[in-house]
Amino acid sequence: MMKKRGLLGYCLALALPGAFAVAPVAQAATTLTIATVNNPDMIVMQRLSAKFEASHPDIKLNWITLEENVLRQRITTDVATHAGGMDIVTVGVYEVPMWAKRGWLSPITDIPASYDIDDVLKPVRAALAYGGKQYALPFYAESQMTLYRTDLFKKAGLTMPDQPTWPEIAALADKLNDPKAGVYGICLRGKAGWGENMGQIGPLVNSEGGRWFDMKWQPQLTSPAWEKGVSFYVDLLRKDGPPGAVSNGYNETLALFAAGHCAMWVDATVSAGFLANPKQSTVAGEVGYAAPPYFTTKIGSHYLWSWALAIPSTSQHKTDAEAFITWATSQDYIKMVAADEGWASVPPGTRYSTYNSPDYQKAAPFAPVVLAAINSADLNHPSALPVPYTGISYVGIPEFQGIGTMVGQQISAAIAGQKTVKQALAEAQSQTERMMRRAGYLK
Repeated sequence: MMKKRGLLGYCLALALPGAFAVAPVAQAATTLTIATVNNPDMIVMQRLSAKFEASHPDIKLNWITLEENVLRQRITTDVATHAGGMDIVTVGVYEVPMWAKRGWLSPITDIPASYDIDDVLKPVRAALAYGGKQYALPFYAESQMTLYRTDLFKKAGLTMPDQPTWPEIAALADKLNDPKAGVYGICLRGKAGWGENMGQIGPLVNSEGGRWFDMKWQPQLTSPAWEKGVSFYVDLLRKDGPPGAVSNGYNETLALFAAGHCAMWVDATVSAGFLANPKQSTVAGEVGYAAPPYFTTKIGSHYLWSWALAIPSTSQHKTDAEAFITWATSQDYIKMVAADEGWASVPPGTRYSTYNSPDYQKAAPFAPVVLAAINSADLNHPSALPVPYTGISYVGIPEFQGIGTMVGQQISAAIAGQKTVKQALAEAQSQTERMMRRAGYLK
């Protein structure tokens, strides 16, 4: 009597008389879903990732590329509800420690020796770790700087201080503002969002000695420091900024500067590489770099941020996800971008080897300013006054996403002229108190 075989083997035996061995079945490739922000560096990563797929034929990449505010909402919802729709997410120093604490992220444990984790800048590496484990690896890291048009300054006979104050920036903006020529004295973010306009306004207020909360978690949004700082920002943008500023977030403002419409811009240090690339910027070669401005103190006057790659704990493809993350944040990837886009355009702020590279030093005159800003940003001391939280451009509590965006909406309304700064901050204070009371911080 014939022995019983598995269904596949039995069918093959019928189809191929005399064949008793079953041919191996090809395994389907793993598909990794990657959610990332639509910043220029990430667009380059998506394009170059074809090289990763070529060297890893068993891994296919599915990209979700979104605007910053939308990305944050989408990723937070997916991770918090354990939906499992993403294998790799682009997150920042705000999310990583909180999400790691809640078990929403998987630690990155299989880091090859060739990756050289000690080459990653220590402040950045520490900001993306929790409990002694690495929960994300930095794609790029940044702080803030002052970018300005050297050709316009020369033409006007002006000089940018190495360490400008905000009043000095305002005086320069007044002299350089020329709307008829399509050039505005300064460009700043007006789009509402905790990581958009508030990411820039928070450090400005810190430098006036302000803080988001006192040691009892009482909101401080109607304090003199907040009123002075926000009034200054709103007045400067309304007087010397581009029209429709409330619609301008990071990407929109970057595009304005790259097209030659801004005499100055205070924003992320990562912008310098993009603006130095003649393929992307009409002002390449005409951009100067200075430290970020401040009011009365440098404490908290500039942030530390990193867009980093992490793995949700719900991912079923952790090993493959780690393979991509270590590829995209490696020294070899940086060299790949250098060959493709030029050394000035490599992802900045992540590795000592980048800043020690003679090629990078030659191509990136902004490198010393960037490194100094990153190394001097202290997440644990965001204000000259004592605070119960960490974070400079944010407050390291889960509720801050909602609070920061709500406050940003109030300030955007003031920029648009829909309400006064006093009215905006009074409403922001009232809503923040209500949200903090509901969350249990206040009685």
